[in-house]
Amino acid sequence: MSSTTQESTSPPAPTKGTPYDSILLVSFGGPEGPDDVMPFLENVLRGKNVPRERMLEVAEHYQHFDGISPINGQCRLLIDALEKELAKHSIDLPIYWGNRNWNPMLEDTLRQMAEDGKKKALAFFTSMFSCYSGCRQYRENIAVAREKVGPNAPVVDKVRMAYNHPGFIHPQAELLQETLAKIPEELRASTPVLFCAHSIPMSMADNSKYETQLREASRLVAEAAKHERWELVFQSRSGPPQQPWLEPDVCDRIEMLHTEQNIKSVVLQPIGFVSDHMEVMYDLDSEAADLCKEKSIAFYRVPTIGVHERFISMIRELIVERMTPGAERPAIGNYGPNHDVCPMDCCLYPQPARRPAPST
Repeated sequence: MSSTTQESTSPPAPTKGTPYDSILLVSFGGPEGPDDVMPFLENVLRGKNVPRERMLEVAEHYQHFDGISPINGQCRLLIDALEKELAKHSIDLPIYWGNRNWNPMLEDTLRQMAEDGKKKALAFFTSMFSCYSGCRQYRENIAVAREKVGPNAPVVDKVRMAYNHPGFIHPQAELLQETLAKIPEELRASTPVLFCAHSIPMSMADNSKYETQLREASRLVAEAAKHERWELVFQSRSGPPQQPWLEPDVCDRIEMLHTEQNIKSVVLQPIGFVSDHMEVMYDLDSEAADLCKEKSIAFYRVPTIGVHERFISMIRELIVERMTPGAERPAIGNYGPNHDVCPMDCCLYPQPARRPAPST
């Protein structure tokens, strides 16, 4: 992979106080049947240095679940919950939904928004942590889609990353406490909690605050849940073996804890995912769970935050915050609220060729 850093232009000025006429939910997308799997994975991996053998391996993961990823269904549930939340607070903004890799695709969604006369949308990404694939690439996807739709395409801003928002941390702590309560009391305090997130290449991690934000969110959740033993681990790497990615891998860490400390139980909390993805279902609920069974380790998995009531209200708060000049910007921990408009050098990732500059 080339070491050339992608070029960028300055982001537009903040647009707080200007009216929005719609909400855009932006997500990764996932197959919804066996025939979707390979075309979906080809979309995901196009232009990436991922061996074909790895793509076929991942395809087999999907086929274990009839070729259906839970992510699109989770997005539908989130939209339904958010529509009700907005209506309850008399916020009259229709919600549109566009994906990076599968239907509904962002280009099609922005075209529909243009046909509906929408001029300015506020986007929520189903990602709480800053890195190229979790934020900047989505902004680039939107820029490309807008260019294809043409001059009538709506302008799209986004709400800030909310990894340290109390509406994200407190529900996560509540879910962790509920899971810890299932462990025999005499084992509870000594049980390690492994906060899990998707691994990314070090060349991507080095140009973002992804790992820092994940570690901070994990710390905040563990402290709120009053559980002292925790670690941050990673999962689902897909690059060639010679390319360094964030570590340790969740299964490698479980193996090490078993060998060195003979742990009797372990809790996995997929803090890097807001809903169940194939990576959660396969890498955690299947591979990690099977490993624990083999080692006679009691396995516990914390649910993803999904449509937790407090999380949904947090999204509504982020929308109102961005629409309201001078609004309070809740954040807890050491770093304060994240920026609304990303700096021009935010979450850069070395690429073999220039990518379109993000427009939001």
